[in-house]
Amino acid sequence: MTRLLVLLTSLFLLVPQVAAAAAENGDEEKFNPAEEFEQHAWVPIHLGPIDLSITKAVAYLFLGTAVTILLGVGLMRWRLAVEPDRRQTVGEMVYDIAQTQIAEQGLPTRAIGRWFPYVASLFLFIWTINILGFIPLPLSDEKVTIFGVDLPTLGIYAATSSISVTLALALMTFVFTHVEGIRENGTIRYFKSWVPEVPRAMVPFIAVLEVLGQFMRLISLSVRLFANMLAGHILILTFIGLMFVLETVFLAVVSVPVATIFYLFEVVIVVSIQAYIFAALSAIYIGSAIEPEH
Repeated sequence: MTRLLVLLTSLFLLVPQVAAAAAENGDEEKFNPAEEFEQHAWVPIHLGPIDLSITKAVAYLFLGTAVTILLGVGLMRWRLAVEPDRRQTVGEMVYDIAQTQIAEQGLPTRAIGRWFPYVASLFLFIWTINILGFIPLPLSDEKVTIFGVDLPTLGIYAATSSISVTLALALMTFVFTHVEGIRENGTIRYFKSWVPEVPRAMVPFIAVLEVLGQFMRLISLSVRLFANMLAGHILILTFIGLMFVLETVFLAVVSVPVATIFYLFEVVIVVSIQAYIFAALSAIYIGSAIEPEH
């Protein structure tokens, strides 16, 4: 019961800026869930035409990186014993999933030692970023005044709901795939493996299709994670926001339970599945570049 109350309270806090604006202005506030995903420069940093400003997404990435390191060290490196306790058991379970279900399924045996750290780190990092996106944190563009002090409102936001973040992650796999393919097979043999044995007249056509297919991997890998995380957050914010848009607390009887169902579905299922799929596909792509004949 206590956990349920905490969850419902957190959901009510997802869009406090809407309620605050409506109370202050006394007029109808137009609620747009998409505004929660806009990026505003918190700390402007510009190097010529390159924008390196600290935004909400960057702040979540910094936080996710720190939490990922703490999880990795705390679960798998700190005070290990022959008879594992619950903490060590969880760490071994995560390690086993990364090794047997991700690395060994997609990578050749000889490449596991080289690329297991990458795919395992990718799996844990994306899972951490995703799960942080469903914990109400005071990392938002909106402010609330408490005792004369302006503080950020609580909200949920997933860095992986930004296409820039997922595209950067996918681009790493894309680059590593082809670099490793060239390193293992040589430039000519690797690119020659893209075209199967077909009549010579069809070679240019097949080559173009294969090049497009390689770039489609990059697009599908990034868009899949981005779309799933974005859709989940928009659904939750929309159902909670209905109470404030229609200005009736009675709608909470419907909107809060539905938002809670979507919240639990995302946290329990989508977060882990999307991290697993991204890491598993990365392992498969790198493995197929190392042994293109397979």
